[in-house]
Parts: sequence; structure tokens; C-alpha cells
Amino acid sequence: MADLITLGWRERLALPQLGIGVLKAKLDTGARSSSLHVDTLETFQRAGATWLRFTMHAGRRQPLEICCEAPALDRRAVTDTGGRRTERWFIRSEVQLAGQQFSVDINLTDRRHMLFPLLLGRSALNGRFAVDPARSYTQPRPMTAATDLR
Repeated sequence: MADLITLGWRERLALPQLGIGVLKAKLDTGARSSSLHVDTLETFQRAGATWLRFTMHAGRRQPLEICCEAPALDRRAVTDTGGRRTERWFIRSEVQLAGQQFSVDINLTDRRHMLFPLLLGRSALNGRFAVDPARSYTQPRPMTAATDLR
């Protein structure tokens, strides 16, 4: 644990492959998987593979719609905090956080009633970071050319 970077329970990160430069995320060691808010989601075929096209609105002051496309990783059953199991599409995306860049499997779901558009679960955090629930926003904003959705 001494080698791990300690983060707060909420941080700003980037999803550069999706064109998202700054996004507020909740770091949740109680959730296994990571979840990204989407408003719309559709599947389509590209070169014989299933892809996902999705839109999201983020940012409280000036909500901005962003349209993303990513190859579908798979579809899995996920149990939410209320104990309900649902099938969700997963993608794999690069995350930039605390000066590191790494791949994370992220499920796409409606999080409009949640405070944070992205929940980063323990499978993304394990072996990389420790989370101090008494701290918030311990890291500087990611520096990318992508869209700022804080």
C-alpha cells in the first residue's frame, strides 16, 4: 500500500479516446465495475464488429452534449446498488488520472440521477491507487486537448 498513490473519493480524470478531457468521477471501492453515464446508446456494425455509439451530457454550468463511438467489449450482467441485475454494454477505454494512463472496462448506463457521470470501481483502482474517503480532488486536472466536461 505504501507504493500506491492516495486519491480522494472524488477526482477529475480524462477519457482521451472518447474525446473527454476533464470529467468528475466518484471513486468507489464498493463497486466492482466502472460506469459511465450515457443519454442515448445504439449498436452498429463496423468491419464485422459490434460498435457502440452513445451521447452524454455533462457539466453543470453549461451542459455539453458529446457523441462517442467505441468498439463493444461485451455485454454483462451488473448488479446495481439497489440489488437489481441488468445487462449492460461494456467498452474498454484509456483513463488518465494522477499522471497515469491505463485501460479500464467501463459499462454504459443511465446515471442522470447520480452526482457524478463516471463511477470508477475497484477493478480499475486495485493495485494502482488507495482511496481516502476524507479527501477530494487531490490531483490536478488532466491536461488533454479533449472536451472539458467538468
